[in-house]
Amino acid sequence: MSRQGKARDDDRPMAGGDARERLLAAAPVEDRRLRLAGVSTAVLVGGDGPPVVLLHGQGGFAAMWLAVIADLVTTHHVVAPDLPGLGASEAPGGPPDAAGVLAWLGELIERTCPEPPVVVGHSLGGSIAARFAADHGDRLAGLVLVAAGGLAGRVRPAPGVVRALIRHGVRPSERTFLRLFAQLTLSPERTRRRMGEGWGPFAEYMVDRSGAPGVRRANRRLLRRLGLPGIPPEDLARIKVPTTLIWGRHDRVMRLRAAEEASRRHGWPLHVIEDAAHLPHAEQPDAAVRALRAALGAP
Repeated sequence: MSRQGKARDDDRPMAGGDARERLLAAAPVEDRRLRLAGVSTAVLVGGDGPPVVLLHGQGGFAAMWLAVIADLVTTHHVVAPDLPGLGASEAPGGPPDAAGVLAWLGELIERTCPEPPVVVGHSLGGSIAARFAADHGDRLAGLVLVAAGGLAGRVRPAPGVVRALIRHGVRPSERTFLRLFAQLTLSPERTRRRMGEGWGPFAEYMVDRSGAPGVRRANRRLLRRLGLPGIPPEDLARIKVPTTLIWGRHDRVMRLRAAEEASRRHGWPLHVIEDAAHLPHAEQPDAAVRALRAALGAP
C-alpha cells in the first residue's frame, strides 16, 4: 500500500449525516476515514502537488477551511482532518492526551503525505502544529500558524468570547452559536453572505457537533492540554522550519500583539489580514489565500 493509503479504513457513516453531506457537496475533496493512533479520523483529501496539511481550531472541523481549499487544491495535495474527537473523528477510548495527539499528527502525515508537508494550523490546530514542529521539524517542509494559541504565554481571550464559549458549550443551539460567531468574526453578517448557500449546513453541522457528548469531552481535554497553556519559549526556539504567521487584525481570542511579539522574537514573517478577527480564512478568504500562497511559495 502506498504512503497515501486507502480511501477508507472503514465505511461507517460520518457523524452529522445530512448536514455534513450538504456542507461538502460541492467541495473538491474526498471525505475519507482513516484509523490513526487509535482515532477513527475523518479526513478531507484533494488535489495534486506538494502536500499541505490544514488543522482547524477548537470546536471546529476540517470544513472550516473550505473557503481556501478550493484554491489550494489547484496546485497542492491538500489534507484536512477533523482533530481527534472533534467533527466526525471518533476516539472510542476517550480523547488522547497531548502526546497522543502529536502521535496522531505524525501518523496522519505518514499515511497521507508522499513527502514532508507544510502544516497550517489555526487556533488550537496552530498550537498542535507548533508543538509538533518543535520536536519533529525534520518531518515538515514548513509551518504556518493562523491565529495560533500559546505563542505568548497562556491564552486569555476577551471576556465576551469566554462568555459566548461557555454558553454555547453548556447549551448548544443556533442562538448560542450565532452569539459565539459574532465574537469570532468582525462582521458576522458579511461572513454569512460570503458563505452563501453553505451557511445553512455549516451552522447546522456546528450545532450538531457541539452537542455531541464525545465532542464536548474532546474539546475540554484538547483545550486544557494543548490549546490554552503557553508553549515554552525554549520549545518555540527549537522550530527550525520556515514559519509564517497569519493573523486577523481584530482577533479577540488570540490577540495580534502575541503574533507581533513572536514575529520579533523568532524572525517569523507576519501577514495581518485587515477587516478580520479570529477566522480570517472564512472572513477574508482571498486575502488569506494570498498570505498562504506567499508562505507556501511556488509549487
